[in-house]
Amino acid sequence: MSTFTRRRFLKTSSLIAMAPAVPSFLASTARAAAAEQEERILVVIQMDGGNDGINTVVPFAAEGYAKYRRELRLNADQVIKLNDSVGLHPRLKPLAELFENSRLAIVQGVGYPNPNRSHDVSMAIWQTARFDSAEHKSFGWLGRAMDERISDSTPRGADSILLGDENPPVALRGRRSTSVALAHLNDLKLKSNLDLRSNPGPATDDLLSFARRAAYDARATADLIDEVTTGASRSDSHYPDTQLASRLCSIAQLIKSGFQTPVYYAIQSGYDTHAVQLPTHNRLLNELSGAMKAFQDDLDAAGLADRVLTFCFSEFGRRVEENVSLGTDHGTAGPVFVMGPRVIAGLHGLPADLTSLDDGGIQMQFDFRQIYATLLQDWLSLPPDRIIGGSFQKARLLNL
Repeated sequence: MSTFTRRRFLKTSSLIAMAPAVPSFLASTARAAAAEQEERILVVIQMDGGNDGINTVVPFAAEGYAKYRRELRLNADQVIKLNDSVGLHPRLKPLAELFENSRLAIVQGVGYPNPNRSHDVSMAIWQTARFDSAEHKSFGWLGRAMDERISDSTPRGADSILLGDENPPVALRGRRSTSVALAHLNDLKLKSNLDLRSNPGPATDDLLSFARRAAYDARATADLIDEVTTGASRSDSHYPDTQLASRLCSIAQLIKSGFQTPVYYAIQSGYDTHAVQLPTHNRLLNELSGAMKAFQDDLDAAGLADRVLTFCFSEFGRRVEENVSLGTDHGTAGPVFVMGPRVIAGLHGLPADLTSLDDGGIQMQFDFRQIYATLLQDWLSLPPDRIIGGSFQKARLLNL
């Protein structure tokens, strides 16, 4: 699967293999939105590395917190109290404001049975909603979801867009759906699972015909990218000067410019805090909360907030007990955030029980597939069973 950028569109013919598919794809993405202005959008933020949920949504009154967190403990007078037993990390003040303004649901203890503590395996489980390792390089839950939406009789645009320079996650990979990666709004990389044999145009061994079409289509595509970038609505909201905020700002610009894409994805890395966790975790949560608050404020100001739901997760939590390096090791379940005006705001589930642990990690209260089932059926109006590989009781998260 090849990667293409705008610069390479103009300066090289190495994109020949996919060039015939590009212009119509982007054209429908940028211009076909008018009839679907009210279609719902899901934005996913991946906290990569295993976020320490215990110091994110802090069970400050729980028996065992002071015992297990001698150096990493956040005192009761430090946290932003949500009730008498749970508070948010002090760097999550922007999320606390969203919580108070009925824009944030916090689901505690989200995981899966028999948790795996390998980053790669656990992330693959979350991204594919499958436990068989043979399926971990196949299709993802969002890719399958987008496959369910596809009608071969009508043109469509991008099914999902990753904002960032990472490789598109398996979560976005579908059998027929198409995923685009944008490092910036003026840079494009196409990741498609399309079989070239099914593309219209010349045979794959006719390189001269491909080259001619590539040259023509490259210029048209570059012009379209310039048009979309120039026309994207600027934000009146103040975004922090961080990488995640920049990515969410770009997503907001695409939404406001009329892109029809129903799924956007952004990754924030760095949560594997085995040593000297406090300063790293402070920085990461500060970046996360500032970016999420600015994004929500931007959508509110644009009158688009009712169409957009943001889901934030990590592949696992951390162990309850700190280690000798002033960090935490791989754990089990953790909190997820769901943001938007349609959420049932508040805390969902009970505070982490630090007296009954799962091999040093907290016990699962919600299977992540319950969250997926809710997002798929209640938000995207898609049947969840085939997508997530079974029937799961939905979590009551949305007020629709």
